[in-house]
Amino acid sequence: MKVVSFLPAATKMIYDMGLQEYLHGVTFECPKEAAAQPKVVRCILEGKNYSSIEIDRIFSASKAQGKSLYWVDDALLESIAPDVVFTQDICEVCNIDTVCTETAVMKLSKQPVLVPLSPNNLRDVFECAITIANALGKEEIALNYLAGLQKKTDHILDQLRANRAPLKRIMLMEWIEPIYNCGHWIPFQIAAAGGVDMLSNPGGDSIVTQWDKIQKYNPEVLVIAPCGFDMERSMEEMELLTSKTGWKELEAVKNNQVYIADFDMFTQPSVGTLVEGIEALACMFHPEIFKADENIAKKFINYSQPVKSFKSV
Repeated sequence: MKVVSFLPAATKMIYDMGLQEYLHGVTFECPKEAAAQPKVVRCILEGKNYSSIEIDRIFSASKAQGKSLYWVDDALLESIAPDVVFTQDICEVCNIDTVCTETAVMKLSKQPVLVPLSPNNLRDVFECAITIANALGKEEIALNYLAGLQKKTDHILDQLRANRAPLKRIMLMEWIEPIYNCGHWIPFQIAAAGGVDMLSNPGGDSIVTQWDKIQKYNPEVLVIAPCGFDMERSMEEMELLTSKTGWKELEAVKNNQVYIADFDMFTQPSVGTLVEGIEALACMFHPEIFKADENIAKKFINYSQPVKSFKSV
């Protein structure tokens, strides 16, 4: 069986479950494990270093014109002749959607099975792992994979209960300019880590959130994890936030509880990376209870504490 993944999260889960022998093509955004795989999906933003504002403008203009930011290498896809193609319908900015995928697949001599993965909440993401494994006839592997991850989240919950940890008032930003709140599964991650984000949109799309609304909400902890940005990239745009009126008056800023985190723990909906996100959030919300291991410690920083090198974080 030959599989092509048009979704980085699906690619990540395929590798995490040890099913990469079936994988024959990926997108340009897929994780480092898939670096040697043929790149079937490309993007007009690929290799460019646009600012948050520029990316938002490009996407808005593309959407208004009914165009996609992504394109498929038809010849490469034809040569692979996949049996299964994993795709999504969650975000037109982050990944190619099912409609564009269907258009490309219609041209193929051999018609593959399209398997859309479009989770809305954290439970849905767990079920996506089972959907992937089922498509390959390997459901038991997915169940074992998920059981191991469930133990990690159960441990966090047990520690929160044992320590009677209070819920922290959180905001997680999915974009800096304009500011977007968080949606879909991220509010559930926040809840699993001992926080609540009252500006979020659980199970739905993230939306533009006005600065005055954030000031009134006044989060205790502010997490900045723009979609597609690692910590270093996000740091380049922090002035867009720190220059805003009232920034220094936010409780999170006054108490040195502003964090910058790698996007792939939140807007990359693979079960493994989202569980890493829950672990990281627990360390941010309740540092008196949770300490980050070496792997998690590399994925976020406290903005009030200068970092000499991101490679050494």
